[in-house]
Amino acid sequence: MRLARSALWAFLVCLASGLLALPASAQPTLDNATCLTCHDGKKGKLEVPGAEGKARALRSVAPDKFSEGVHANMQCVACHTDIADNADKGNAHVKDPALPLKKVDCAGCHEELWQQTVKRGKESEQPRLGVVAKNIEAYRKSFHARPNADDKTKPNAACDSCHDTHSFNVPVKNSPQYNQWRLSIPSVCGESCHTDQLEAYLGSVHGKEISKKLLAQAAVCSDCHTAHDISATASTSFKLTVSSHCGNCHVENLDSYKDTFHGQISTLGYDYTAKCYNCHGSHEIRRVNDPESMVYPTNRMKTCATCHNAKKGLPDVPAGFASYQPHGNGHDFARYPQIWVAWQIMVQLLVGTFGFFWLHTALWFFREYKERKQRAGQPHIKPDSVPVQFKGKHVQRFSRTWRIAHLTFALSLMVLTLTGMPLFYSHVAWAPVVMSALGGPHTAGIIHRVAAVIFAGVFFWHLIYITVRIARDWKNFKFFGPNSMVPNLQDGKDMLAMFKWFFGQGPRPVFDRWTYWEKFDYWAPFWGVTIIGVSGLIMWLPGFFGAFLPGWVFNVAAIFHGEEAFLAVVFLFTVHFFNNHFRPDKFPLEVVMFTGTFSLEEFKHDHGVEYKRLLDSGELEKYLVDAPSPTKLAASKLLGFVLITIGLTLLTLVGIGFFSSH
Repeated sequence: MRLARSALWAFLVCLASGLLALPASAQPTLDNATCLTCHDGKKGKLEVPGAEGKARALRSVAPDKFSEGVHANMQCVACHTDIADNADKGNAHVKDPALPLKKVDCAGCHEELWQQTVKRGKESEQPRLGVVAKNIEAYRKSFHARPNADDKTKPNAACDSCHDTHSFNVPVKNSPQYNQWRLSIPSVCGESCHTDQLEAYLGSVHGKEISKKLLAQAAVCSDCHTAHDISATASTSFKLTVSSHCGNCHVENLDSYKDTFHGQISTLGYDYTAKCYNCHGSHEIRRVNDPESMVYPTNRMKTCATCHNAKKGLPDVPAGFASYQPHGNGHDFARYPQIWVAWQIMVQLLVGTFGFFWLHTALWFFREYKERKQRAGQPHIKPDSVPVQFKGKHVQRFSRTWRIAHLTFALSLMVLTLTGMPLFYSHVAWAPVVMSALGGPHTAGIIHRVAAVIFAGVFFWHLIYITVRIARDWKNFKFFGPNSMVPNLQDGKDMLAMFKWFFGQGPRPVFDRWTYWEKFDYWAPFWGVTIIGVSGLIMWLPGFFGAFLPGWVFNVAAIFHGEEAFLAVVFLFTVHFFNNHFRPDKFPLEVVMFTGTFSLEEFKHDHGVEYKRLLDSGELEKYLVDAPSPTKLAASKLLGFVLITIGLTLLTLVGIGFFSSH
């Protein structure tokens, strides 16, 4: 008997020892049914002792809602890890009352699950978990994740501030449940935290669409602020991205905004110009025909004045600003007739100019290349074609004054292109890089205007100089004579003869002092300087011109300025470069504009009519000079190649911009 009793005690001790040795996972745990017997919300308010002896209310979980959520298959204690089955209210189910209650770590759990998924190579099977992981990464960098100003131990907003973690589920897009979920977003954001913003939002066009018409397609908080990557509204990142969020719905308006100065500066990465919310408001946006709208005609001056004022270093708002069209485009005659007309004028000018001169260039190249190929091995200029006594001589074609003027003109135009085109093509990858290298839009703007003044200064100096020279000898000056740049009947005949030569229907024409294409190059800046200069001046001094001109003039000025600049740049770096440097007879470089002279043989070849006239009259010798020194020639070639390289680089950048869409 005593032996049996001893064996029984030994068995009980071993059994107890074995139970104590069981792993934690094998110990009894709380199941969801047990938790919900109290936390189902049917037993009234549940409270436990909290900080400083104050009661802390516990959350109730509706079983039906929990069963529909993404966490329905999880156990409560999988998240609430320090909860125990303890009936003692004083311990509030805490395993160790001496330790503070652990806060549920939503992010840590999801990140660990995703890391395990990645290790197993099962990412494709858990796409939604991957989205959650990205959202967590975005959240950690967001404004919500920063410590709260009132309680540094808490973030501005945690996961459960927005998501009801016990019933959370994002329904399938475009389903009735999804639409209902979207309709609830403003109240989630506004009722607990952003009450003032919610009040303003509910009175806006977006808020009325959501709250009264129940149109889930209308903008809600997350459409503008995003759901997880939320930035402080004063931050540069927010200012630079918010307009693109508006554009997700207002596509055409975003495109037209990007074509304005405000939009171009923003696209380049600078946040100081007006964004959508500066003009339309943020939470209180009204329809544009609402008298309370910030852009309603009677309110526009006040709206513009929030930026355009002396405190911000800008002139006060002139009356003309009220009729400026911030979303005007050249494709809608009914709404923007003046802008449409301006756009059509420039399109026709571009098509006509490039159509004619690129055809002229192509025909010239093929004809000249064909002739050069036929006489391969022979010089295209006969060395024995001039009198023996003039051998080795050069003809003075351009004085030092005109060479300096041309160089200044060329350099200022290149600077204008470099500083202006990043704004015109702000959407292209190279534009922000160039703008940053220039020191930003403010510095680039100063450089641009200085170059414009120099460019215009050379142009007007030239006008004064020519006018004075003609005035001194106006009785003998022949406006349609061979030394005049004024087009005449012979230019038309020369052009016709040139096209006949292109098609092999006649000999190559011989020219007088100025060819028809040189005269075009001369007169083109008169049009260009007028259009670019006047439009640029209007945009430079909006406060002055806006006082007596309507606002649409600024829209038209922007079109004329940009498109005419494009025309000038592309024409100069294609047609002008070809005529003077790239055609087979001149390739790779013509240095006459740098040395001021060219050989007598070349003079006879290019300007045979003038050569014969000067030879017959005995005046040829007074135009003859010595050939430039080797040093001067080498320096001229170096300068020429540098300028051509810069020009072709600028042309490439412009080409990339032209063929790239927003």
